[in-house]
This record gives sequence, C-alpha cells and structure tokens, in this order.
Amino acid sequence: MNAREVLSRLGRNAEVVPLTGGVVNTVRLVRGPDRHVVLKTTEDAPPSLFEVEAEGLGVLRQHGLRTPEVLDVGADWLVLEALTPRPGETDAFWESAGRAIAALHDVRGPRFGWDHDGWLGVLPQRNAWHDDGHAFFAEQRLLRYLDEPKTDAVLTAADREALERLCARLPEIVPAAPPSLTHGDLWHNNVVSTEAGEPAFIDPAVSWTWPDVDLSMMFCGTDSPARFFDAYHEVRPLDRDWRDRMPVLNLREVLSTLAHEGDRWGALDHLREVLRPFRRVPTGSSGVVSDD
Repeated sequence: MNAREVLSRLGRNAEVVPLTGGVVNTVRLVRGPDRHVVLKTTEDAPPSLFEVEAEGLGVLRQHGLRTPEVLDVGADWLVLEALTPRPGETDAFWESAGRAIAALHDVRGPRFGWDHDGWLGVLPQRNAWHDDGHAFFAEQRLLRYLDEPKTDAVLTAADREALERLCARLPEIVPAAPPSLTHGDLWHNNVVSTEAGEPAFIDPAVSWTWPDVDLSMMFCGTDSPARFFDAYHEVRPLDRDWRDRMPVLNLREVLSTLAHEGDRWGALDHLREVLRPFRRVPTGSSGVVSDD
C-alpha cells in the first residue's frame, strides 16, 4: 500500500492539510468525518524507517512519556493520532516537558546503544553496544558521519583532524555517566500538545546514552525554553558546567544536518567554530590552522 492508497482508505471526503516542522518526511493532517489523524510519508523510505519510529514511540510511552498513538504503519507511511501545535510558549507547558524528560532520563540502561540500529532522519543511527560512553558517542554519534557523501564533500582534512582530536578528549569534556533512556531527537519542534495542553513527544530516535545528548538538542536550538531546563534541574540536578558541554554534544545534530543536506543553515561554519579549540597549532604560532 502506498501513501495515495492510505489517504483513500482514510476517507474520500477527508480534508488533507500539510503540516510543517519536519525536514525529511512529508506530514499531513487528515481530517476525516470520524476522526483526525496524522499521516507521515517518505519517498524511497529506507527499510524499517517507520516501523522503528513506531517502536520508539511505544518505548517512550511505556516509560511514562505522552506520545501519539500509532494507528497504522507500513514500509513508507505511518498513521498517528492527531495532536496539536503547542498552545503558545507558556512556562507551565515547558516546565511539564522538562519534568517528563527528567523522569525519562532516570530510566537506566544496561549498556550504551540499543539492541538494533535505528534512524536519525533517513540515515542509520548506529547503536552497537558499548560499555564506554565516550567511545560510543565518538564512534557511533560523531565519527560515523565522516563517510557520508554529503559530509565528505564539505569537510577538509583539518576539519576531520580537529573532530578526531575532540573525540580523543571527550573524557575531559563530558563527565562519565551511566546510560539512560533518551528520546534521541529532542528539538523543540518534536514537542507538541495534547488537547488538554500537556506536552507530547514525537519523532524519537531512542537509545541508551547520556541524558546530556537530549539536552544539547533543546539547549542549542533557536527557541531554547529556559523553563524546560529549570524544571528538569528540579528533578535531575544539573552540575554547574553542563551548559559548557552542550555545543560539543550537539555536534551529532550538526553532523547529521551536513550528512542529510550538505552545508545548509550555517552548519559547516557552526561545526568549525566548535572545533576551533581542537585544531592543530603550528609550532611557534599562536594562531589556529586555516582551512585554506
């Protein structure tokens, strides 16, 4: 069954409204006579893309997060319970979201990784098991993007060396922490609302990893909600240096952007700014190596 057939099955008289916010998928609100649903489709979807997303939504729901109910799933489409956009940027909404994610992060995992690979966008999220969180993050969340064609096309040798040097120094930057259950794609557009105005969470890329990886996506976004972090801190206290490591942890998202879209949204400039302290300095020079 393809997306056209799914739409037909949802009702000939249904009103179809395009939704915005995503980068990879086509998302539509389908208003039928009996119910409203959200239909997600992706042309040439990788095998298991939506099955894995449906599984991730179920895992998060089992551990206390509100997620949309999965109504149907196929190879290149997913039908979900229709939720609503956020009802304004209210403190109460973001406080509730912060507490919910803090509770999720209290769920401890056996090791870093997951029992199978997943997807971040339409590229594989590699989840091979690791006992060492720093090695896991370096190998499966950062360096894994170096061989993607669109990343390879824009990175210089100096960029690669700086990223490898950063990875070698991760134990100095990120305190050791046990693996927790993470949403995996926690930017502000993946927090929506129920009819009652409570936060619900969509588009997961679940794994057992550092909670700070989730926080970095929310913190480094353009609409970072301060009350989210205040409420999170009340449940799971954050150390005084947590903000300092957010740009480094968010490099996973920056590299994913480069791998999906090439140098868009200023991603390459941002990557190079974060990598600046890790560039090789020539002997006798106080400057940084140029990319020229």
